[in-house]
Amino acid sequence: MKIRKAVFPVAGLGTRFIPATKAMAKEMLPVVDKPIIQYAVEEAFAAGIEQIIFVTGRGKKALEDHFDKSFEIEHALKEKEKEDLLKQIQELVPRTGTIVYTRQHEPLGLGHAIWCARDIVGDEPFAVLLADDLIQTDKPVLSEMVNKFDRLRASIVAVMEVEKSQTDKYGILNAQMVEEDIVKINDMVEKPKPDEAPSNLAIIGRYILTPKIFDILGKKEKGANNEIQLTDAMKSLLKEQPIYGYKFNGQRFDCGDKVGFQMANLAFALERPEMRDRLIKFIKEIQKDF
Repeated sequence: MKIRKAVFPVAGLGTRFIPATKAMAKEMLPVVDKPIIQYAVEEAFAAGIEQIIFVTGRGKKALEDHFDKSFEIEHALKEKEKEDLLKQIQELVPRTGTIVYTRQHEPLGLGHAIWCARDIVGDEPFAVLLADDLIQTDKPVLSEMVNKFDRLRASIVAVMEVEKSQTDKYGILNAQMVEEDIVKINDMVEKPKPDEAPSNLAIIGRYILTPKIFDILGKKEKGANNEIQLTDAMKSLLKEQPIYGYKFNGQRFDCGDKVGFQMANLAFALERPEMRDRLIKFIKEIQKDF
């Protein structure tokens, strides 16, 4: 079946960015001039996704409003004849019914957030995007994964190598290479200590999953941090179905981390011709002080 739906777990509180996120959804923090969430939504639509499913919580109204019409702003831009800005605002709003919302009432983990979308997704394979993982690449990662899924007809996740000392922040794989950019996953462990990790190959925030995952998540078995972990559910899924990993080319930025967020802003700003020269000059100047 075609991958038509994508789940976005966006119920997190963003406590690492307080006070900025005290009254603002962390997904609305801008990288250059675009909210983090918009990059992920654009990636999904570019991959042929037809319906976005936001799993939200309290305090996410700004995110919902961002993808809705703003008659006041559009009117003001028309009055001032700012056609380019008006076009940008209008392009943000997908056609009616393309975006739907459901709630995660308790912070019970990523696996639970995805399970909350089960009735909307239904009995079909689907994508999951974690907006905090912003990826700079020539080939949009989800588009490549959809192509791989069409051929492999099995769940597939985006993977990358991480520092050995950082394995306790990721789902880590025991896997073997089967193609130039594809690994077949034999086992996985959620957030293992560096001396217990089977490798340094980590899952990052792009997934294509079969609907069988909902049956497993529905058991609500808790793992690391006393939460319902997606990695644990996928480990169980491995007993019934194969799962592959896609080693993408590109730079991933962890925008849930303050340093990663600043790095993303700099990297994406340097892609802008109107900003690049001034930024490079500034970087060279401040380097003298270190």
